[in-house]
Amino acid sequence: MPTPQHLIRNFCIIAHIDHGKSTLAERLLQACGAMRAKEDKELEVLDSMDLERERGITIKAKALCLGYKHNDGNTYQLNLIDTPGHVDFSYEVTRSLQACEGALLVVDAVQGVQAQTVANFLLALDQHLQIVPVINKIDLPGARVEQVLEEIEEALALDATDAIQASAKAGIGIDQILTAIVERVKPPGGDRDGTTQALIFDAIYDDYRGIILYIRLKSGRLKRGDQIRMIRSQKTYAVSDIGRLRPAMESVPEGLEAGEVGYLCAAIKSLSDVKVGDTITLEAAQAEPLPGFREMKPMVYCGLYPSGETTYDQLREAVEKFTLNDASFRWVPESGGALGHGFRCGFLGMLHMEICQERLEREHDLDMVQTAPNVTYRVALKGRDVAGNVRVIDITNPGELPKDGWERIEEPVVTIHFMIPAEKIGAVMQLVQDRRGDFLKQDYMGTARCVLTYRMPLAEVIYDLFDRLKSVTQGYGTMDYELCGYQEADLVRVDILVHNTPCEALAFICHRTVAEHRGRQIIKALREEIPKHLFEVSLQAAIGTRVIARESIAAIRKNVTAKCYGGDVTRKRKLLEKQKEGKKRMKMVGSVEVPQAAFMAVLKSRVDQE
Repeated sequence: MPTPQHLIRNFCIIAHIDHGKSTLAERLLQACGAMRAKEDKELEVLDSMDLERERGITIKAKALCLGYKHNDGNTYQLNLIDTPGHVDFSYEVTRSLQACEGALLVVDAVQGVQAQTVANFLLALDQHLQIVPVINKIDLPGARVEQVLEEIEEALALDATDAIQASAKAGIGIDQILTAIVERVKPPGGDRDGTTQALIFDAIYDDYRGIILYIRLKSGRLKRGDQIRMIRSQKTYAVSDIGRLRPAMESVPEGLEAGEVGYLCAAIKSLSDVKVGDTITLEAAQAEPLPGFREMKPMVYCGLYPSGETTYDQLREAVEKFTLNDASFRWVPESGGALGHGFRCGFLGMLHMEICQERLEREHDLDMVQTAPNVTYRVALKGRDVAGNVRVIDITNPGELPKDGWERIEEPVVTIHFMIPAEKIGAVMQLVQDRRGDFLKQDYMGTARCVLTYRMPLAEVIYDLFDRLKSVTQGYGTMDYELCGYQEADLVRVDILVHNTPCEALAFICHRTVAEHRGRQIIKALREEIPKHLFEVSLQAAIGTRVIARESIAAIRKNVTAKCYGGDVTRKRKLLEKQKEGKKRMKMVGSVEVPQAAFMAVLKSRVDQE
């Protein structure tokens, strides 16, 4: 029998990174009997991805269905969604909130309210969720429970009198949390006899079953055998399997009804037919699409190209499948000259870019070259078109910028808001001014927090601004941005020449005032990574025909005089002169291959250059 709506609770866990979300989620699973307690305490059911366990962070949101027997004698269906905490994966959080009515706001008893605590709390408020505050890690020696309760009330304007004190690691307060979920979070709405509407909040690809959709039923019901229709693509399918995640997939013969969260299989093979945020309805129904998710704006672009034994077709297939699993990932095909054919990809941040590359390599067994990150520029070319208008082109790859024949170049500009502690205003202002930021306004939120608003180039945001902000504010700073247009700037294209040959994949666009510094940083990084050859290799950074920085990789010197012992010194000189002539001829025809490690070193140098 389907679970009555008044016995269903849909909730998620939100918090700053490393405040104990996943550990708490798995304790809830143990308390509800969904998993056994492990003797070695290595909790890995939710963070099942190798990358998640290695880095100690959550990357993908997970949805689980738990059964909890309350004191009132009823067994409640608790649908739990574990979410990431890092700012680069905030898109996963917004998708999770769409499927919930309540949220556990977890705050570390030692670190207190931090950057993503505020950001995720505001996201939950936008969705009108019931917030249940939880103070985690109260068993640690440095726990500041009373002060953290005050921080919650002051920074979040949230009543913390009913906050639950817990320790996920020690299993303290788990029963109180489950009781609070049942008593404080409202049951889901939706008419079970109405028109069927289901929201797709995530999807995964299975080699045997096709695309598996994670759905939240907003109204109506779905069961095996139903003919469904995707409102966006207008494609129809027959439901082959439907059920709940406990945490493994468990089929439900009677299907799901309004208010429930689960999975759906319908032999969907085409990746283009599925879009996260789309609405599913019955084929014969006339349903309106549900409010979807806002499109995320990629902050960082880079090129991904196949290398080694990986082919272009293998990379394309992997990128298409990955797009389904990460809806904030964007890509378009492009040609990289010496690197061959690849893809120009968009990401939410530097960590997102790094994680995406590692996941593509591991999950699809790929060997790739990743180029340095950049933003989209707008270039006004010389001359006019037939209608007399200025010809304007968009550049996402620095190699596309013509060396001449253009009048001006414009870069994307963002309005950026920094939420910081009041005592850190000076450090943050200095940080932003060093990145060509223009001050707009300053507002206070009480006495402890301040909001600084700046206008600054997006190119100065993408590299390490967020990491620097966290550093100067001890983790309390957070930021949000919105694209506000383009502005003309004194930008130049810097070419990197390896042995007098331009390497288009290493070219970049930057402001003229920092061109020499960045060019020098890159060729120094290349010098450390490119192996020595039998001839001297020159590395140059140039603007047009003007070289602004140069380094040399010394040649390997073979000891041609080793066999000469005693005798006239002219014999040794003759051998050395012969070697010198040979090196000169080799230098004229020799070629230098830039290894992938050099591309990675350039990427790292751009992050560390400040």
